Amino acid sequence: MRRRTFIGSLLATSLSALMSGRANARKPERPHIAVIGAGAFGGWTALHLLRRGARVTAIDAWGPGNSRASSGGETRVIRHCYSSSRYVRMAQRSVELWTQASEDWGRPLFEDSGVLFMRQDGLGEDFFEHAVRHMREAGVPHEELTGAELARRYPQIDAENVVAGIYEPTAGYLLARRACAAVIDELVALGGEYRMASARPGSISSGEMTGVELSDGKTLRADQYVFACGPWLATLFPSILANRLSVSRQEVFFFGYPGGDRRYAMPALPVWADLGERFWYGIPGAQRRGFKIADDTHGPAFDPTMSQRRVTEEGLRSARAYLARRFPDLEGAPLLESRVCQYTNTADADFIVDRHPGAENVWLLGGGSGHGFKHGPALGELAAAQVMGSQPVDPAFGLARFG
Repeated sequence: MRRRTFIGSLLATSLSALMSGRANARKPERPHIAVIGAGAFGGWTALHLLRRGARVTAIDAWGPGNSRASSGGETRVIRHCYSSSRYVRMAQRSVELWTQASEDWGRPLFEDSGVLFMRQDGLGEDFFEHAVRHMREAGVPHEELTGAELARRYPQIDAENVVAGIYEPTAGYLLARRACAAVIDELVALGGEYRMASARPGSISSGEMTGVELSDGKTLRADQYVFACGPWLATLFPSILANRLSVSRQEVFFFGYPGGDRRYAMPALPVWADLGERFWYGIPGAQRRGFKIADDTHGPAFDPTMSQRRVTEEGLRSARAYLARRFPDLEGAPLLESRVCQYTNTADADFIVDRHPGAENVWLLGGGSGHGFKHGPALGELAAAQVMGSQPVDPAFGLARFG
């Protein structure tokens, strides 16, 4: 009787060990996660995954913050002024993480130069009302200005037709290219892996992706895969994203202001945004690159790999006309530099953070829609929690919302 009990116990123990081994095979204690794309979304997701205990390989075709990427370029605006409480709080969290990263890594990434939002008569009233309420609820420092107050404080701005303003002293701009490189440098310093290679999704079998195919002819196999490929995301998964993401061409201009004229550099003038029939914004004198302005309105369709990145005469004329109207002393200012970049847009301007509907171990992360860079740290934190299974998919960023 005792022998049978012993054998039964031994069999039960062996079966338990076998089942445990199978479970561990499915859910390793330290899962290997491949993150394809090392921009603001992919880089921060990879870093948060590593900090959560995963083994991480980050992959990017041309390197973090490269000139083709949506995360490329010198500077990006970071502000809390949103009509959605979700984005106010995400921006608040991102400011914390960008500031902490700057301090911990000894590399200035965030400049709290302040941000000024302007509203023109008859436009954006609901946006301002909601933004002020949400910032107040979140405890974000801000100041409401009348058009007259704004004109007195910033005489270099022609405030005609401006009826209200919101000034955020704790907002400002980010050093985009430097920040992308800094995040990947930290990933590698903490034991993560970075590879410069292009990657394509491998085959999907039994509801899982079996690997990603790299440009060197090798196949990278991991437990989970996160595709944070910006404007290339829809081309990698056309059946899922072709009708959910669009890529638009955007032009950015840098004009020269008079030598020694501090009115058009910080701190005399903060980062600004003008909410009118078109949404213009600018970064004055940042990094000694001149007076940066851009029209946020979505441009025509764009191929991020092969399209030529030369600004159009039409775009330049439009920028000059706006500059002469809102900053009249800069009329006729010389063009110093220009850039063509792209937005990766969703119809509702909300991000995508969700599983591939046909592959349990694949995550799709994108849809920055022109405002994504600032949210990289907070969005990466959210994505990492979902990939690691400690947080469910947020329906606001899910694919199901598109129907």
